[in-house]
Amino acid sequence: MHRKVSFIGGGGVRTPLVVFGIQESAHLTGVEELVLYDPDADRARIMVELGRAIVEVEGSSLKLRLATTIDDAVQGASFVMNSIRVDGIAARAHDECVSIRHGYPGQETTGPGGVAMALRTVKIAIDQARAVERLAPSAWLINFTNPAGLITQAIRHHTGVRVVGICDTPTEMLHRIQTALGAAAEEVSCDYVGLNHLGWVRRIELRGEDITRRCLADDVFLDRLYSAPLFDHDLIRTLGLIPTEYLFFYYSRRRALENQRRSGSTRGAEIAQLNTALLATLRSQLASGNGAGAMKTYVNYLNTRSGSYMKLEGSGSSALGSQARPEEDPFRAATGYHRIALDVMEALTGARPACLIVNTRNGVSIPDLEPEAVVEVSSDITTDSITPRPCDPLPEVVRGLVLSVKAYESAAIEAAIQNSTLLARKAMLLYPAIGEWEPSRELLADLRIELHQ
Repeated sequence: MHRKVSFIGGGGVRTPLVVFGIQESAHLTGVEELVLYDPDADRARIMVELGRAIVEVEGSSLKLRLATTIDDAVQGASFVMNSIRVDGIAARAHDECVSIRHGYPGQETTGPGGVAMALRTVKIAIDQARAVERLAPSAWLINFTNPAGLITQAIRHHTGVRVVGICDTPTEMLHRIQTALGAAAEEVSCDYVGLNHLGWVRRIELRGEDITRRCLADDVFLDRLYSAPLFDHDLIRTLGLIPTEYLFFYYSRRRALENQRRSGSTRGAEIAQLNTALLATLRSQLASGNGAGAMKTYVNYLNTRSGSYMKLEGSGSSALGSQARPEEDPFRAATGYHRIALDVMEALTGARPACLIVNTRNGVSIPDLEPEAVVEVSSDITTDSITPRPCDPLPEVVRGLVLSVKAYESAAIEAAIQNSTLLARKAMLLYPAIGEWEPSRELLADLRIELHQ
């Protein structure tokens, strides 16, 4: 088949990774054309030019073009990826600063920042999904847009488009477990369960043997699972579960907040500075025809960004001035932003059926949640089919948290659709990362979310 892939939000700084992945797997998926669309035409043009440089270096025949309208972008597509950030990285930096000022950790998808992101994004994501439903009714919409689980649920419940949400956090955790064990991927099996940015590994098997207890007792093993010192080992052993890194903003809120206050910055503010420098350099290099230099600049940017991940929150370290690691090739990394998307695409085309952790309709997977809830679980994916695997009931130590966060997500979606301040405050009340009524009024006002009573 000759397939077209569309990327809504193609001006994002991680788009070149997706370009690389699509051209790399084009012989399997039959993709011939990738179309980028972004309201910021200048950024999208830079990403198209950098993408073409990548395609040229790799010797690919993938056609890459820029669309000026969303309709042009999605018309007749087999896959549509969306990775939008409403109001840009400045909005993230603003949300995180407001959160810190009000006594909450500043994070883009968790806590007040996550609420603000959801409220400004839900209706736009739904409108874009309706365009896909109208112009590419047989397409799969692969949702990168954060908060990924919440946005995927909003799209599922309010459109008829076929949608799956993806995040590289679970696969990165599984890869770190395999690396810490010194084992090949096929030798390790992990039982993962949760919601997006709220997941845990509850069992690890090595060559068919359950080694969970041994892993939990091994301090060296636990240290290797995170890019920064996040969780006290006794916490992990008390849970009997290995949390993904976003649980840090639930389990260690005070420490995250103290580290951010001590650093005097937030991850969003630092990425905004890195992005500004990146785009200025890329613009200059591409204008002079220096595609190789632009690719090198981009690789250094990715290594600086990924090398500093969670370190500001976990230890007060800064991404600014960090040394890149040029020996690493983020394009060919075993995991990452683009790998999970390509794995899903290859599976859905039938080229490489796989079991992958994705955000999808619960069905009977997690018995504690409603069938229509979107959950993040291992799912069997093959030609046009995603089937979540059945899970055991949620462990008691996390059941209440998962149910509360799912209730918050549903309330936040409704608040965004109805444009209601009171429903937004209700969502904040239900949300364990906030969980209070009185502070929510001023918090919403400072986040400048324009809602009606």
